[in-house]
Amino acid sequence: MPTVTVTYLFDPLCGWCYAAAPALKFLQAQEGVEVVLAPTGLFAGAGARPMDAQFAAYAWSNDQRIQQLTGQPFTQAYRDQILGAASGRFDSGPATLALTAVAQTAPAHELEALHALQHARYVEGRDTAEPEVLADLLRALGLADAAALTLAPDAALHSVVAERVARAQAMLRAVGARGVPQLVVAGQGGALRLIGGDALLGPREKLVEHVLAA
Repeated sequence: MPTVTVTYLFDPLCGWCYAAAPALKFLQAQEGVEVVLAPTGLFAGAGARPMDAQFAAYAWSNDQRIQQLTGQPFTQAYRDQILGAASGRFDSGPATLALTAVAQTAPAHELEALHALQHARYVEGRDTAEPEVLADLLRALGLADAAALTLAPDAALHSVVAERVARAQAMLRAVGARGVPQLVVAGQGGALRLIGGDALLGPREKLVEHVLAA
């Protein structure tokens, strides 16, 4: 069976992307399917912001809705230690850099690393906007080289991050999508086909059918 490449457009601080994690694991395990991560930088750079009380309340309300619809847990530890942090930042730049460090040093483990970062944030209440936290999580996965790069990124890594984000944003525009998560499949002749993020939250078998229909 020829391999179908599925590009996953996401942001590591996106709650709906966390909700899609079980579907991504299922999809990655399917024979003939390759999942490629494409961080969009949605909540990095100009999209980052302070974690003030108003935004924290909005985020928690949205997270509770996600939990009710999908069953993915958002714990009190997350609410207290992340949303309630007095000087916290809502900034996916550090996590995007850490995942890119994994992509550069141990690419087969990038999706595993993303899931570990999501679990650490939303379940354990660990701040994945902090490089030290990210490095600890990567070391726990045996990704020491990526952890070292996360703490001391060089110009080459910053350049790769910028290129990845630019490619992901260009793909979002090319398929006419807004927001994340999104899946994009390259069909015959290289034509891009959008599989909306809703498919990640529906029946797993239907998701595979959508992907293999390219």
